[in-house]
Amino acid sequence: MAIASVMAVGRGATDWLLSRVVARLKDEDVRVLGALRPVAPGRSEEQCNSDLLLLPDGPVVRITQDLGSGSQACRMDAGALEAAVGQATARLAGQGADLVVLNKFGLSEAEGRGFRSLIGEALAQGVPVLIGVSETHRAAFETFADGMAEKLPPDEDAVLGWCRMMVDMAPAASGADPFTQKETRT
Repeated sequence: MAIASVMAVGRGATDWLLSRVVARLKDEDVRVLGALRPVAPGRSEEQCNSDLLLLPDGPVVRITQDLGSGSQACRMDAGALEAAVGQATARLAGQGADLVVLNKFGLSEAEGRGFRSLIGEALAQGVPVLIGVSETHRAAFETFADGMAEKLPPDEDAVLGWCRMMVDMAPAASGADPFTQKETRT
């Protein structure tokens, strides 16, 4: 089982780090599935809305809902999140992947929902998982990972190194013979 977490300090810093890592891996023809928060230069951070870019190439899914100006309730759209999880899981089953990357282990995952099923399915297939984790949900993630996760430094080269090593060691999750030697990526 290959799972690692990373946390960069600062609002949106983990999103930026994971987006750069995924872009570089895709340039190396690594088949990356999962979900990231879309980041773009000059994009204002909307505190009230949250979107997920389903990897490798979309769509972007809004996972929050507008509850009106006076609402104090949670804006998470559980149905939209579960639909995104279902689509990502179907992609893993249909296309396979070399690596699954998720923007965060959040409240939904801490409570036993969200992308936990995708994480479990990927690990069961031998596909390594990289996930952003905040201090808020670190304890829940550690409990979930049961001591099996590696904590990576928030350094792009270090994260890329782990990803490359895991991808080179893991059998492709696409129905390929796991005993066949994988082509080494450079």
